[in-house]
Amino acid sequence: MNGKIRTYTVLALNITFTIACVILIAAYPPPGTARGIFPVDAARVRTADWQRRDCLGVECELCPFRCFLPEGSRGLCKVRMNSGGELRTLVYAQPISVHIDPIEKKPVYHMLPGSRIFSLATVGCNLKCSFCQNWEISQTYPEQAGKHAEILSPKEIVDAAIRNKCGSIAYTYSEPVVFYEYVLDIAKLAKEKGLRNVMVSAGYINPEPLKKLAPYMDVVKIDLKGFNERFYRKVTGGDLKYVLAALKELHELGVMVEVVNLVVPGLNDDIEEIERMCKWLYENMGPDTPVFFSKFTPQYRLANLPATPIETLEKARKIAMTAGLKYVYIGNVSGHPAENTYCPKCGKTLIRRYGYSIQEKNMKNGACGTCGEKIPGIWKN
Repeated sequence: MNGKIRTYTVLALNITFTIACVILIAAYPPPGTARGIFPVDAARVRTADWQRRDCLGVECELCPFRCFLPEGSRGLCKVRMNSGGELRTLVYAQPISVHIDPIEKKPVYHMLPGSRIFSLATVGCNLKCSFCQNWEISQTYPEQAGKHAEILSPKEIVDAAIRNKCGSIAYTYSEPVVFYEYVLDIAKLAKEKGLRNVMVSAGYINPEPLKKLAPYMDVVKIDLKGFNERFYRKVTGGDLKYVLAALKELHELGVMVEVVNLVVPGLNDDIEEIERMCKWLYENMGPDTPVFFSKFTPQYRLANLPATPIETLEKARKIAMTAGLKYVYIGNVSGHPAENTYCPKCGKTLIRRYGYSIQEKNMKNGACGTCGEKIPGIWKN
C-alpha cells in the first residue's frame, strides 16, 4: 500500500513540476524562442493565416512542408512561429528590399512592356536553393534585418507605387509565399486603386492558400527549377510534384503564368529532361504560356560551376518550340534575338528588347500590328 502511495505521490509531483515549467516557459521564454525575440504587439508580428492548432502545437498549412511547431519554434521559412499557441508571421509590413524596376527584370514579358514595377520583399523562403541569387535575404532571419528593414503598411506601399508612376506591384526577390498575409493585403488594395499585381515565386504553396490569392494576381511568374524529383530535393530542398500542382492550379484558375527555367550546367541541362518538361508545359499549361530558359551565373553554393553556354539555352529553346510552345525566350543574355517577342503567325518582331529596355513595339490593341494575330497578355492598364 505504501508503495502505491509513493508511486502516486511521485507521479503527482512530476505532473505539478511539468505544469509549473510550462507556465514559466510561457511567461519567460528562453532566448531564441518566438516570444523571447518578438513581442506579440510588435508592428511586424501578427496572426498568420492557414494554421491548425492542437494541444501540442500549431501546424502551418500554407505550404507543402506543413511544419508542425511546438511553442516557440519556427517553420523552415524562418519567418512563421508558434507564439502563445498561435501561428504568427514575423515579417508583416517589414520589407527588407524595396525598389522600382523595369518589368522585364522579373522577368515578365507579356504584361505592360517597358513599364515600371514597384518591387518588394521581406526576408525568408521555404526552399533552400543552392544557386539562389538573393540568398542574403531569402536565407535570413527577421531579427537579422536590423536597420535595413522598416515598417511599411500595405497602404504606404500602394501609395508609393502610384506616386512613382508604377503600373504594377511585384512580390519578388525572396519568396512571396512566406509573407503571404502582407502580399494579400497589398494586392487587394492595389486592385482597388487600379494597379496590377505580379507574384514572382517558386510555386511552393498549398492549393487552398493559392486559390485565395489567385484572384488578385494578374501574372504569376514561376521558377520551375528542374524536372526531376532528385534534382529538386537535392538542390532546392523541395518536391517537384507540388510545384507542378501549383502550376496546374493557376492554369485552371485562369491566372496568366510565365515560367522560368534556370539552366544549370551538369544539374538540370539534360536534353531528355528538358524535352519532358516542355511536353508537360504544352499539355498542362497550353502553347501560349511564355517560357524562359535563363543563363546560370556561378554564385552562392554553386560558385564552382561554369556559366551556362549560350548553345545550351538555344538548344532548349528549339526543343520548346518544337514541342509547340509559341513564346519561348532566352534570359540573362542581353542582345540575344530570343529576348524578343515574335508573332507566331507571321514571324514579325512584336517587341524588340535589349536587356531590360524596349527598343521597338509593333502591336495594336493586343494584336500583331502586321497580321492582326491576337497575342496573349496584358498590354494596357
